[in-house]
Amino acid sequence: MARVRLLLIADTHVPTRARDLPAQVWDEIAKADVVIHAGDWVAPELLYRLEARAPRLVACWGNNDGPALRARLPERADATLDGLHLTVVHETGAAAGRDARMSRLYPDSDVLVFGHSHIPWDTTTKSGLRLLNPGSPTDRRRQPFCTYMSASVDKGVLTDVVLHQVKKLDK
Repeated sequence: MARVRLLLIADTHVPTRARDLPAQVWDEIAKADVVIHAGDWVAPELLYRLEARAPRLVACWGNNDGPALRARLPERADATLDGLHLTVVHETGAAAGRDARMSRLYPDSDVLVFGHSHIPWDTTTKSGLRLLNPGSPTDRRRQPFCTYMSASVDKGVLTDVVLHQVKKLDK
């Protein structure tokens, strides 16, 4: 299998925080082999559009997602991409103790993508679990910028993890 290009997003909150994803993010979706969304869609219309445009979507629901989204998405999504076991959830609890707690909860995962805080996060636990939070491309909260991540999977290894700033939020 060739290198798999990933786009990681979470906490899009469309249409409450923005009418749509920024054009920059839609451009990244067009380049990705797999789009990963870690919850808080808010309305199902964005899900339908992503399903139509992304070659593959791995996604879960978040705490702001109602019955329509929860009926379509799992609370936890798992995928194996070129030998890499990836898990997607929305919430992981407090930052304090997160590494050890997630290592216990997801012992068979190589990478855990999560959202909820809107705070970008990239650490590797003592057990080797990579924890990634792409932030939010539409709602920066207390962060200086709206963000998302890109990465690649090559022969079972996560590579090229990059946190991107949204240059202009289309409101």
